[in-house]
Parts: sequence; structure tokens; C-alpha cells
Amino acid sequence: MASNGTLRVELVAADRVVWSGEATQIAARTSEGDLGVLVDHAPVLSVLVPGVVTIHSEGEVVAAVVEEGFLSVAENRVSILSEDAFLVDELDPAAVKAELEQARADEDEAAVRRAEAKLRGTELA
Repeated sequence: MASNGTLRVELVAADRVVWSGEATQIAARTSEGDLGVLVDHAPVLSVLVPGVVTIHSEGEVVAAVVEEGFLSVAENRVSILSEDAFLVDELDPAAVKAELEQARADEDEAAVRRAEAKLRGTELA
């Protein structure tokens, strides 16, 4: 369990740990809607949809773009597991716009949703 009134957070993609640390607040988009998590939150398991996750940690806000996955909260531990995840400062806006254009040209709705989530993330950087 995290100490000093904080949450222990792990943001994990299929191939790496994207971010790990202590936080006071998390916000993520799930299939049921936007979810905010504070210290002592009730246990929950929810399905992530492509979107931006914000992690409030030590006076800074860490923002990451996630794809489909899961968010689990239990005993002040938050696990965010996504097929793919990027910190917003890792994204190249021009490459993301090109990815979105290609997804639209291919009429791939899932790829469009993922690219739109990345584009929202680049606006936060």
C-alpha cells in the first residue's frame, strides 16, 4: 500500500513500464465514462478506451496517451495496463497527424480513435 496519503501507480504498456511512482490523483477514460481516482478509492476494475490519462504527482501532472486496456484500483494501488501507451512528450505531432490521415484514408475506425487520442495528447504537451 502507498504511504503518506498517496496512490502507488504503475502505467504499463505491452512492452515496457511507461511510468511508475506515487500520485495523489489519477484521471482516465473508461468504457463507462471518465474516472477519477483519489486516495482510499473503492476497488474497481474498468476497461480503458483510447484516451489521455493524467497522473498528479508531486506538484506535476504526467499525461500519457493509452490505447485499449484495463485500469485496476485496490488498496491505494492503481494499475493502468494498455496495449500501447506513450507519455505525451514522446509523441511527434506531425507523425500523429499523418497517422490520423492514413487511418481515415483506410477507413479504420479503431485506428482513427487511437490516433485521435494521441492527437489530444499532443495538445497537452
